[in-house]
Amino acid sequence: MAMREAAAGLTAHGRDEEAALLFERAHYRHDPRWLLPVPPRLCLACALELLPEPGVSLVRKKHVLSCFRDILVRHTSLVIQLVTQDQRVCIHFINVLFGLLCNVEDGSIADLCIEVLIQLTTQLKLEQTIHCLMDECHKELCNMPSMRGSLATLTLLGKLVDAIPALADKLVMEHGDLMEHLLRGLVYPNEGVQASVCYLYGKLYSSPMTAEMLSGHFRENLCPVFLSTLDGAQTKELQINCLGLLRQLLKYNLFVSMIMNKSTLVGSTDSVEGPPGETSLPLVLKKLLLSRDEILQVASANCVTAVLVHSPEKYAPAFIYADIPEFLFEHLSSSSEVLIWYSYSCLILLAQEPLFFSKCHTVYGIESVVRSLQGSLRMNNTELHKQGILLFAEILTRQPEEIKLFTSSAMCRDACRALQEAVSSPVLEVAAEAVKATSAFLRKDHQSVPPVQYRELRALLEAMLNRCADFSQTPLSRRSLGHASSRDLEKDILRRGRFLLSTLEGFRNACRLAVEFQSEPSAQENPFTAPSAEKEDTLEAFSEFLLSACDSFCIPLVMRHLEQATHPALMEVFFSILHSLFVIVPHMKEKFSKKLAASSFIRLTLELKARFCSGLSHSALNQVCSSFLYYLCVSLLSAPEKTEAPSQEELCAVSELLQHGLPHISSRSPESLAFLSDCQYVEGATRQKQYCILLLFYLACIHEDRFVSEAELFVAVQCFLLSLQNQGEHPPLMVLRASVYLLAVCQDKDDALDEAVVSAIRKFLEDIRDLHVIYTHHPLLLRFFLLYPELMSRFGHRVLELWFSWEESNYEELDDVPSAGQPTVPASLAALFHILRSSPSILLILLDLIYSSPVDIARKVLIVLKTFLKRNEDVLVGGLIRGHFLLILQHLLVEHGASPSQASGNLPLLLSLLSLVQLRSESAQELDSMAMKLLHQVSKLCGKCSPTDVDILQPSFNFLYWSLHQTTLGSRKRAAAVLLSNTALIELLEKMLALTWAEEGSPRTMLLCSAWLLTASFSAQQHDGSLQVHQTLSVELDQVLKALSFPKKKAALLLAAILRFLRTALQQSFSSSLVALVSSGAQPPPAPEDTVLAPLGTSQVLSLVIGLQNLLVQKDPLLSHACVGCLEALLDYLNARSPDIALHVASQPWNRFLLFTLLDAGKNSFFRPELLRLMTLFVRFQSSTVLSLEEMCLVLQEAALADLSSLSTTTLQALHGFFLQVQSMGLLADDSMAQTLQVSLEGLSPRASSAQLPLQDMLCLGGVAVSLSHIRD
Repeated sequence: MAMREAAAGLTAHGRDEEAALLFERAHYRHDPRWLLPVPPRLCLACALELLPEPGVSLVRKKHVLSCFRDILVRHTSLVIQLVTQDQRVCIHFINVLFGLLCNVEDGSIADLCIEVLIQLTTQLKLEQTIHCLMDECHKELCNMPSMRGSLATLTLLGKLVDAIPALADKLVMEHGDLMEHLLRGLVYPNEGVQASVCYLYGKLYSSPMTAEMLSGHFRENLCPVFLSTLDGAQTKELQINCLGLLRQLLKYNLFVSMIMNKSTLVGSTDSVEGPPGETSLPLVLKKLLLSRDEILQVASANCVTAVLVHSPEKYAPAFIYADIPEFLFEHLSSSSEVLIWYSYSCLILLAQEPLFFSKCHTVYGIESVVRSLQGSLRMNNTELHKQGILLFAEILTRQPEEIKLFTSSAMCRDACRALQEAVSSPVLEVAAEAVKATSAFLRKDHQSVPPVQYRELRALLEAMLNRCADFSQTPLSRRSLGHASSRDLEKDILRRGRFLLSTLEGFRNACRLAVEFQSEPSAQENPFTAPSAEKEDTLEAFSEFLLSACDSFCIPLVMRHLEQATHPALMEVFFSILHSLFVIVPHMKEKFSKKLAASSFIRLTLELKARFCSGLSHSALNQVCSSFLYYLCVSLLSAPEKTEAPSQEELCAVSELLQHGLPHISSRSPESLAFLSDCQYVEGATRQKQYCILLLFYLACIHEDRFVSEAELFVAVQCFLLSLQNQGEHPPLMVLRASVYLLAVCQDKDDALDEAVVSAIRKFLEDIRDLHVIYTHHPLLLRFFLLYPELMSRFGHRVLELWFSWEESNYEELDDVPSAGQPTVPASLAALFHILRSSPSILLILLDLIYSSPVDIARKVLIVLKTFLKRNEDVLVGGLIRGHFLLILQHLLVEHGASPSQASGNLPLLLSLLSLVQLRSESAQELDSMAMKLLHQVSKLCGKCSPTDVDILQPSFNFLYWSLHQTTLGSRKRAAAVLLSNTALIELLEKMLALTWAEEGSPRTMLLCSAWLLTASFSAQQHDGSLQVHQTLSVELDQVLKALSFPKKKAALLLAAILRFLRTALQQSFSSSLVALVSSGAQPPPAPEDTVLAPLGTSQVLSLVIGLQNLLVQKDPLLSHACVGCLEALLDYLNARSPDIALHVASQPWNRFLLFTLLDAGKNSFFRPELLRLMTLFVRFQSSTVLSLEEMCLVLQEAALADLSSLSTTTLQALHGFFLQVQSMGLLADDSMAQTLQVSLEGLSPRASSAQLPLQDMLCLGGVAVSLSHIRD
């Protein structure tokens, strides 16, 4: 029941609503087609009759209008189709609505009427309907006695023109007298009417054609009235509509000029007010900026921007004098992004005017800009970021140098950090603008507020370079195939190039800043830094950072970009950076220049000049490339790596040469080679250009940047030198150095210089003071001078001397290597060895160098020759070296006969080489006449020396000793006769031997070893050959025996040499004609039993035996051989004079202990030659207490089982001697053992008889020449 009542109620309500929409008394007459078929069911005919009816309430009329509006919006096509059935109905409907609009005072109904009229007119699109409405409006305004009731009409016109912009032209052309009514409305004291008029004006002036037609109206009537209205507007509606009209007017330069001419301001800071009766637009806008309404502030800033866009330099002063910038800076702290954006835009345009800076507005507002920029970067508004950075960049760029922008280091630091954040932005456009701002920020006047924030600047530059590096590493666009992809790729490359260019410009400004601060003492470092703190905030640290950053970032980035494109402007900036770095870090320019040269920057620069700088094109690029090349070349030439630095005079000359010649070089490499090869007459400027090209090729080549054909360059340099010779010119020293070096390194193995070129080079070189001024250290240059006889004969000595003076290899390591070792030699040394093998005569020059050069060089030469001779035994140069050395020695003895030790400090080195040559000579070789002469001269040299001349005597004694022991018996006898005839030598030996007892641990110990060995050799040769003795030498026998019986830390080699001497004396039974054995003092008469042993005594013999046993226990191989040999000679001597004493000595129980002490725990430990010889000696004297029969059999058994092929020749000979001694003594009663002995002897006999001396019989031990066979046998 309740539901039915509710439904009935709704139905009744619907019927009442429809009834309200119908005009009952007339509806029955209306055709049903006027009744709309959609709810609400509105009858258009009823509406036409109801709306003008006076008796109908306004509420009902408003309801009808509202319903019609809704239907028109929702069912536009249905309504329009219905209305357009009869055009009269359309016009009547328009007239009804307009009449209601004009007569009604209710604002809401008026707004509905206007809305319906606008919708209906725009949807009908009928010219007649529009003209009808326009005519009605015109009539209404013309017939209206007062503007009080014109608000609705004016509003309708404004919105109608807004909806149909084309009506603006018709309204002005067909209803031009309306402008007078509009003017009256603008001065009417009703801001609603004024707002409507301004709105209509705004729509009229939005049409360019209408604006042109109304220009006169504006100039003559509207301009002052409008400005006055804008200035006096109180309501927000009027203010907004006035600003809307103003915004439309400011689109046209004509109206801007009119308005600004009316806005006359006095151009001084004392007065900003205009003349009475005049309204100033800047002041009006300033007032709006001061309002608290954000919309008005934005609109005002927008209008200022609209004015300035036309001509900042013309209109900006008016706004600046009005202090507009001050308030714009204040608005930068707003939270409105729109207001901040418009403030940025306005300030950017104001910054085009110098007055903006001279009035110090930037100094006032820079803090606001920096803070605003920091805040805006935290927002997600990219356009705001860009606009803020653009404003900052404009201020930084245009700020006059004499007006400091930053008044504190803290503000400068904040600005630096804001820029750092901006350049790190992931949005490329923002980062690009920030990089430009950074470039402007890096100005001296911006950074000169102490202390300079070097650490912040470094962080800013690092961020900028990292952002550029990140962008350059992003993949290039390859979205599609074909031309589109190619265009996208080109755009990407171009975009990267622009970003890289901006980055390089910023980095260049940083370099310029560092250069400018070098002359500012206050900018060197932060004065507030603690003395103990790390000096990071210093100009030096910043400068080194710039160099490092250029090396790590700039150069790789540019090189990578060059692989894709080459832009002259970018390369100009890049090379200006490189050029400035030579000034920024002068202490590192040498290292920097060498790295650039080694990285092919000479080639790169020349290619750029050839590509872009031919003729007069790209003169700036040509200039900066030439300046870079100049600094690079001067730096490389002033601090060369492998040649002597030029004198200041030479450097000045070549600097001037490069400075004038480099800008004129813009040819490619083939053209440069052809230019260098020009053999025609060459004039001064052309010759200077040739000099420059040659120096560039030289510096590039010396740093391994060979970008021209070596064969072509080789020919070109030859032509160049011949041209100089033909014209009688002499090149500068550096050019000559470059020419010789290029010829040397470019010469192929098969190519050779023409004789004319060689002759020209020789003449040029002969004219210089010394070869070192053109010498460049290189193996090929050495080969070049030694390859041509004409050059080698004249300059070979000096070139080799320079070579060794420049060599930095550690030759001492080569000298320390044993003879058997073959270490890898340096490449330079290997090259020299190759030259020496191909031309052994060069060895003579090296020999002269050893004699005449400074000691350090001579030492190098000696080691090189020694190493060469060791490694190249097949090269027979002994005769060549000995012959040349003979001449040197003869010359020395003639000039310095009295004191040869003062002749040359290098004489010991020569003698060392001579000893080495003698050592590598073949054994048992006849001594020829040259060898005998050399022997004679060396012995004479020794005779003129004193025992203190160790450096000369040691190699001389070695040579004499080896000469005696490395020849045949006949030659040995002749050599000994020559040496014995030199009485001075014999006297020297006597003095040397006497020093043995006077000096303990003397540095002459090795020389004493040689003296004892030589004396033993002389004595043996004289005794065996019955040679004539011209001078005897005395030796204190008791001192010899004492030294051997009680050795006091004497060197093993010295003891072995003394033992060799004593053995020789024992073998000769102390009957030598050369050696006289004397006592050191008064001796008691010998005992009767000692007479037979004279000159030895029994106690001396026993002491000597004990001493020999003690020396044997040391187990030194060489000393053991010498001890066994001396013991053999001693027992032979004793056996010849007193067999009992000999047997007593041989049978001492200590001998058995000695024997077992010498044996070790190893297998076959008795297979040592000295031990076998010792056992042979005990068997010979039948010392069964020392060596029993069982032990002999054990040795025999072990020998039968041993691998004889693994034993040395010396061991086999000793073993053979042992077995023979056992067999001869008949000690083996067992037949099986005797048979085993016989078999062993038969197996050893062929081996022992065919055995020869060991391959390395001649050795140099500790600098002493030693023949192992002489010590052992």
